[in-house]
Amino acid sequence: MLQQTPESRLEELGLSLSPVRPAAGNYVTCVRAGNLLFTSGQGVDQYHGKLGRDLTVEEGYLAARQSMLNLLSVVHHELGGLSKVKRVVKILGFVNSTEDFTEQPKVMNGASDLLVNVFGEKGKHGRSAVGMAQLPNNTAIEIEMVLEVEGEGACE
Repeated sequence: MLQQTPESRLEELGLSLSPVRPAAGNYVTCVRAGNLLFTSGQGVDQYHGKLGRDLTVEEGYLAARQSMLNLLSVVHHELGGLSKVKRVVKILGFVNSTEDFTEQPKVMNGASDLLVNVFGEKGKHGRSAVGMAQLPNNTAIEIEMVLEVEGEGACE
């Protein structure tokens, strides 16, 4: 039996990777240090505003999933495929939310659920989910990630 690739799992979920979004400042989309890959934060173009005022938890979940798809696009571009991911180590989610909003973990489940669906056991990770007063371009969410990877390469 052929082993499924992360890309085929994405396809089964009805999801696809987009072109890598350009950096919005003087930084690169990821940095490699040995077998670790550190991504820069990725926001979303589809969801704007604050959780707890402008967006529901369900919309935040979808925003987190889209942010993770943006991150996976960066990883795919860097590694030439997602099969070179040995393990998702950690994700850090910044949720644009009102002062009294406390459901950041439920929002971040959009990213975490996607990682487990795509990578299985290798997708289980450490995570932090924090509320922010504001994010660039009023994006609903920004996520960064640390991965253990195979092979060599340099991020652009």
